[in-house]
Amino acid sequence: MTVLAIDAGTTGVTSLVIAQDGRVLARGHREFPQHFPAPGLVEHDPDEIWTATLQACSDALAAAAVPVSCIGLTNQRETVVLWDRATLRPATRAIVWQDRRSAGECDRLREHEPRIRELTGLPLDPYFSATKLAWLRGNLPEVWARVREGRVAIGTVDSYLLARLTGGRLHATDPSNASRTLLFDLATAGWSAELAELFDVPEAALPEIVPSSALIGRTAPDHFLGLDLPICGVAGDQQAALFGHAAFTPGAMKCTYGTGSFLLVNTGDQIAPAGAGLLSTVAWQLGGDPVQYAVEGSVFVTGAAVQWLRDGLGVIDDSADSERLAASVPDSEGLIFVPALTGIGTPHWDPRARGALLGITRGTTGAHLARAVLDGIAYQIRDVVEAVSGTAGIPVSHLAVDGGAAANDLLCQIQADLLGRPVVRPETTEATALGAAFLAGLAGGVWGDLAEVAEVRGGGRVFSPREIPEDGYRRWLEAVDATRRFGS
Repeated sequence: MTVLAIDAGTTGVTSLVIAQDGRVLARGHREFPQHFPAPGLVEHDPDEIWTATLQACSDALAAAAVPVSCIGLTNQRETVVLWDRATLRPATRAIVWQDRRSAGECDRLREHEPRIRELTGLPLDPYFSATKLAWLRGNLPEVWARVREGRVAIGTVDSYLLARLTGGRLHATDPSNASRTLLFDLATAGWSAELAELFDVPEAALPEIVPSSALIGRTAPDHFLGLDLPICGVAGDQQAALFGHAAFTPGAMKCTYGTGSFLLVNTGDQIAPAGAGLLSTVAWQLGGDPVQYAVEGSVFVTGAAVQWLRDGLGVIDDSADSERLAASVPDSEGLIFVPALTGIGTPHWDPRARGALLGITRGTTGAHLARAVLDGIAYQIRDVVEAVSGTAGIPVSHLAVDGGAAANDLLCQIQADLLGRPVVRPETTEATALGAAFLAGLAGGVWGDLAEVAEVRGGGRVFSPREIPEDGYRRWLEAVDATRRFGS
């Protein structure tokens, strides 16, 4: 028995065919364009996401050449997609989670932030979906009129892909994705009429909330590669990665290094109070079981900083070159890079902060810059771990890591050194897709229970911390303060 896992990320779609023993039998990947119409604005064309999904799945299925039992889907979160219910074509470009255009909407609603936090566990920030919807309502009145008429559906990337996979028969999301919209009540695990009214979003336009692991629907053969397959799993990418690490017990923790980086801690069936920039969120829901929760720390730019080295500056030709270049020097020679290219997340939550490069000298080279970028990624994660272990009081014995940048040995070692704790990297670093497969396979009969999934997951490589001077972290904190003052 095998599972087709679809991981619709921020820069591309990856599809894996995963065997019952956890092996990756085949892989397909297709990138799609990013659109930057103005500074601080990030958009996707939903049609391009769908095309990449079809191509990635076709490649993986052709390479695997085995029948698939079910499908699991995971996705970039918070990104807002609007599409025509009849044609399934996008009504406008998707507004990506990194986009900061709705900062003004946040300022307008600031007096309501305490109540929003109470209901959702989230701060009022452009990062989240409802603020983007408020911007669309005010700036695209023709599109919004079609939303109110019921002709245009609202959703996140998972909802859009579920609609495309099923030929429009399904308009659904799961609690992990819904909990990132600022429209979801954590306590009741459903849409909040109060918040929908506050953001002026018609509840009828929102997707049905279904479990993360269950028989959700079936693909339409005339829309999806001629296949009629059960869709049995869906979750936001970070929650899927937590599940992919078999982090099923309270206190289990992971960090995913993707375009951004996100550290999640399982809190079981308890909603942990957030603080120090940490978020309370849904982890997943298995069938008819109670919703499980998590605490999350969010870093907006990590892998995207390496892409900036490649695409923006031309310092490297390929993202993988960052490790070789950074390893060619013993350290950054005092260079500090703050990767606040689209604002800064936990623990500061400052959408107006911008990136900074401090400590440049005549001796600074591209190698020092590459090293400073890796340091900046690891410093941001230390900030989050400090918030988890300090303010939240959750013990941190080690950090499990995954995602594209986790394949960088130097980054993993720098991270272990800065945390003073071991970093554990599993054999399969694509934990996000693996989590989607596990969620689907549990409902689809590929695996019998969580214990069987944990056995399949296995272990990984351990990076042990080395002693390093502490003054580097002090200088990092000073650089972050300077960056935030400059952006204010």
